[in-house]
Amino acid sequence: MEKTAEFLSRNGIEAVPYHAGLDAGTRAAHQSRFLREEGLVVVATIAFGMGIDKPDVRFVAHLDLPKSVEGYYQETGRAGRDGLPSTAWMAYGLNDVIQQRKLIQGGEGDEAFRRRAAAHLDAMLGLCETAQCRRGQLLAYFGQDPQSGGCGNCDTCLVPPDTWDGTIAAQKVLSTVWRLERERRQKFGAVQIIDILLGRRTAKVIQFDHDQLSVFGIGEELTEGEWRGVVRQILAQGLLAVEGEYGTLVLTEASGTVLRREREVPLRKDPPKPTASRSSAGSGAGSAKGERKPKAAVAELSPELQPAFEALRAWRAEQAREQGVPAYVIFHDATLREIVTAWPSSVAELGTISGVGEKKLATYGEGVLGALAALGGTPGDDTQKSPTAEAEPAPDWPEMDEEPEPEEWM
Repeated sequence: MEKTAEFLSRNGIEAVPYHAGLDAGTRAAHQSRFLREEGLVVVATIAFGMGIDKPDVRFVAHLDLPKSVEGYYQETGRAGRDGLPSTAWMAYGLNDVIQQRKLIQGGEGDEAFRRRAAAHLDAMLGLCETAQCRRGQLLAYFGQDPQSGGCGNCDTCLVPPDTWDGTIAAQKVLSTVWRLERERRQKFGAVQIIDILLGRRTAKVIQFDHDQLSVFGIGEELTEGEWRGVVRQILAQGLLAVEGEYGTLVLTEASGTVLRREREVPLRKDPPKPTASRSSAGSGAGSAKGERKPKAAVAELSPELQPAFEALRAWRAEQAREQGVPAYVIFHDATLREIVTAWPSSVAELGTISGVGEKKLATYGEGVLGALAALGGTPGDDTQKSPTAEAEPAPDWPEMDEEPEPEEWM
């Protein structure tokens, strides 16, 4: 976690680690910064989010494969509790799948426990590898009816992945595993299998005479990365299993249906890796070290209202510093958006806005009106019309003074 936090910080993204290995004072300081500051990333274990009352988290990124859909849903639910758009992002690969399979096979618990854990992982891998709407798959998993036509927001809806018939590729992988096991009484992991398919005479291939196998070099039509994608996906489909401490690959009952050509194996094409260098990736506007990218909430306002929104956020930050509380305790971003959209000219008008209760109106009402007055009137109001005459009403997000725990979102 320290290495990830250091990497992000070196590349212009403020980040701090949080885990049990840090002393209590450091953990408390990092948690306090996360609650009070905007734009700070915390690199932590999944337990960090439990009990954290911060509604304006804009993204949750997984760098490890969650063990279950339930866990993934709960963890991603920590973003966007203020009702504004947020992002769930996950990176995973072949090694993650193998590692999770190894942990299940070698873990404690009886056979029934291992079967349940494997079923949870299978569902999670199905969500990862789907070419369909991810929200629809989530809803179906929890027994709800998905939207017809997709949600229009997830990555597979926005950029539908290409798929291809991977039956022959799967047969080549399975045949290699079969020949090693049946002809040589040997079991190897994914790296050796891929080296054999690519016809690589590595030291290990030569040591075990694997260059003499009939399957040696039969997979030169794909790259190493593409073969890793094939192995990952057929593992996810249950056509291969992981065995033992070293993560060797073995056949399953389902393998035979592919080898006998009784089943097709559709696969999704992995997106190409980004080619931007570290220096060029941070050269865009607003991405230099120390600068913060504009938040989704700012982008949704008209250009005329964005300066007022930022002015209110600056006023809110000053109030939060003076009172020693997180900024969202003063007002949520959603409330500030409604304020600048409505542009109230009196305490009574301000009190009609969602998120401005009696207590907050009495405490901050004059301050908000003063901050707006200091800006010199409604932006772009040259005809003295009511500032709300043509404004699109903001979403009526509920005031969330007390955030529910993740379990209550299930």
